[in-house]
Amino acid sequence: MARRVKKKRKLKVKNLLIVLLIFIVILLGAAFLTDVKLNNIIVKGNSLYSDWEIIEMAGLSDYPSSLKTLSSTVEKRLEENDYIKSVKVSRPSLTKIVINVEENLPLFYYLSENKTILTDETEVTDNFPVPTVINYVPDNIYSDFLKSMGSIDYDIIKRISEIRYDPNEVDEGRFFLTMNDGNQVYLTLNKFTKLDDYLDIIKEFDNKKGILYLDSGEYFEVKS
Repeated sequence: MARRVKKKRKLKVKNLLIVLLIFIVILLGAAFLTDVKLNNIIVKGNSLYSDWEIIEMAGLSDYPSSLKTLSSTVEKRLEENDYIKSVKVSRPSLTKIVINVEENLPLFYYLSENKTILTDETEVTDNFPVPTVINYVPDNIYSDFLKSMGSIDYDIIKRISEIRYDPNEVDEGRFFLTMNDGNQVYLTLNKFTKLDDYLDIIKEFDNKKGILYLDSGEYFEVKS
């Protein structure tokens, strides 16, 4: 009987030691994981800000602890910026984080308001290398104009110097654009996406200077 009691006590002590050992291993593992830092931060969808600027705004410039970095916190920090529309953060691995950014890009400087207009119609006082709308655009045209500008490839927008609202008897939604390369373009609201082909169109005319009519006929008039 005494042997059985001793044997049971030994088993209890042994089981207790195993539990303690497992507990210690878990604590050490947790401590180790807490110290594991991010070592790969990928930023996508940005053009207004550099990768490093996004990383700084996200509070990740010191590559902090991976476990302590919450995706929701990173998204919230970035979405507080007026020029960022939305953010989606994914975690492919423990030390890697991918930040997908949709920017609220500046589309043009509206001279009538002395403000820069963003994609979501927000008006800001900051200056950007964007085209200047030099005259007043009526309210019934303005909203569609803003949507049309937002549909253009952003690299093309940066090639436009000035925009003038220039309606005629045929179309009240006509605009006249002066490009940075010296060319000029007539187009209407429903033709703005054709500007994405601007570089290819100009190449067809051996890069000569002139007026591109995209409002009707779609032809190029070479300057004499």
